[in-house]
Amino acid sequence: MSLLDKYIVTEHEVLVIGAGGAGLRAAIESSAHGAKTAVICKSLLGKAHTVMAEGGVAAAMGNVDDRDNWEVHFSDTMRGGGYLNNQVMAEHHAREAPARVRELEAWGAVFDRTKDGKILQRNFGGHRYPRLAHVGDRTGLEMIRTLQDHGVHQGLDVYMEMTVVSLLTSGGRVIGAMGYDRERGRMRVWRAGAVVLATGGIGKAYRITSNSWEYTGDGQSLAYHAGAELMDMEFVQFHPTGMVWPPSVRGLLVTEGVRGEGGVLRNSEGRRFMFDEIPELYKNQVAKDEEEGWRYVCGDKNAQRPPELLTRDHVARCINREIKEGRGSPHGGVFLDIGWIKERIPNAQAHIKKKLPSMYHQFMQLAGVDITTEAMEVGPTTHYVMGGVRVCGDTQMSSVPGLFAAGEVAAGLHGANRLGGNSLSDLLVFGQRAGEHAAKFAKSAKSDAIDSQQLEAETKRALEPFERPEGENPYAIQSDLQNSMQELVGIVRTQKEMEQALDVIGKLKVRSARAGISGHREYNPGWHTALDLRNLLTVSEAITRSALERKESRGAQFRDDYPSRSDECSKFNIVTRKGADGSMQLEHRPLSPLRADLAAIVEKMK
Repeated sequence: MSLLDKYIVTEHEVLVIGAGGAGLRAAIESSAHGAKTAVICKSLLGKAHTVMAEGGVAAAMGNVDDRDNWEVHFSDTMRGGGYLNNQVMAEHHAREAPARVRELEAWGAVFDRTKDGKILQRNFGGHRYPRLAHVGDRTGLEMIRTLQDHGVHQGLDVYMEMTVVSLLTSGGRVIGAMGYDRERGRMRVWRAGAVVLATGGIGKAYRITSNSWEYTGDGQSLAYHAGAELMDMEFVQFHPTGMVWPPSVRGLLVTEGVRGEGGVLRNSEGRRFMFDEIPELYKNQVAKDEEEGWRYVCGDKNAQRPPELLTRDHVARCINREIKEGRGSPHGGVFLDIGWIKERIPNAQAHIKKKLPSMYHQFMQLAGVDITTEAMEVGPTTHYVMGGVRVCGDTQMSSVPGLFAAGEVAAGLHGANRLGGNSLSDLLVFGQRAGEHAAKFAKSAKSDAIDSQQLEAETKRALEPFERPEGENPYAIQSDLQNSMQELVGIVRTQKEMEQALDVIGKLKVRSARAGISGHREYNPGWHTALDLRNLLTVSEAITRSALERKESRGAQFRDDYPSRSDECSKFNIVTRKGADGSMQLEHRPLSPLRADLAAIVEKMK
């Protein structure tokens, strides 16, 4: 009996790992190019984290302000990213996002409308003009619904509640994946000519996060251990507004759309503290008083945006400052107030419920707060990682042939900091590109036999926790990691604290190797957690080492010991790869100079 007889084996030309917006868009495109395509979900189809993206999808359609165009969007994205962005990706994204949104509409997405029937667009942090096409505050949910409905008709094979443990390689390229089904614990092998990673982020490495349980850095870790390069891992975005009360929902996202519709941030003194500190870079774009900020929200093209719509990193640090200096709310946050607009518009309560239905129900049901009349308590929450798998800006292929990545798991587009709404257009633009090029690669790739030794070794590693029923508790290890990352590699960082974090991570690796579980492979969440530890420890180490290496503050990285930007650090990205001895190695990868025409655009937009 061959080793493969011990596994459930399926064969496809393209295998997509992850069923969020990027994964579904990649699978649709791959199938449209004639490739037999499969999608693997860690959870259930439809439960992807894309549904949590509430505010809208950024695309320079110019439906609300005709001054908007792809050049302005490109410039905003580069500026928000501290000019560390992959310029090729930033250009593709800005140019192609409007077409991807119209395509989604053609497939059945129902967007909010302007009075003349165009797709309505709203203001969002870091965007110069109203740019986010939206469906109330449920845009991600509508996107997933539309992509799933369209994907069903493409003949996709979908494997739900499956976890991929490792990528299979041969001759230096990826030829499939190995994993298990979470229900029965049966080992599975997926053979494929190309693999697309679309697994999302790393939020569960932190204690307070908007991310759900699936976000354990699986794709980043799978790619790293398969030999691919990671990049920009130091840049972790802390969304300024997550729920802080009650404790059971701490970190749950409060969409930036609340601020885009006129919500303001106040401290315990009732003061709008965001007026206190406006970065020099934005001083000519930010309202000098509340009246001008309100006119901006109402669509006055001559008004400046309110300071609550500055980039997320800046808003998160300002909130963090208010809390630490004793001006926070009773439960350790600040106040986000949208109900105040009743002073400005008639029927404000109905208006808020129409524009922000999910937020209204979320706070009413979970916190007993009526946001149409009461302020919400909010605080920063780990939300998104700008870093991930280093990919080619045109094809989305990683440094390992046959391995592609799209969405949050891929690095490059956002640079040092992502603008709100750019995530959903990222999924559409680069999901499409990854699917197209993965299909083309798979069609031309030769079929290699699976290395039985690699398969056997990975299976042994996956089942080892069962051999230690009295071993360390994997939940305790994960909790200790989350606490350390939250306290030592959070919103404000220092060399001493991050060196301490590395020491903790090293000790947790030792403890992880001793993690054990009891019972059998069916319905065993302890086993799932034990296997997640490798991924969480890998991405946590990559984040910490990269943050130590970048001796400056830029975008989402703020170092108290290096509070300013460094000209020297503006010349490179930090690339992380696995060394021959298994250790993590870092490299400064020089940035390519901005292409002359793109540099002219950036200069013009300043």
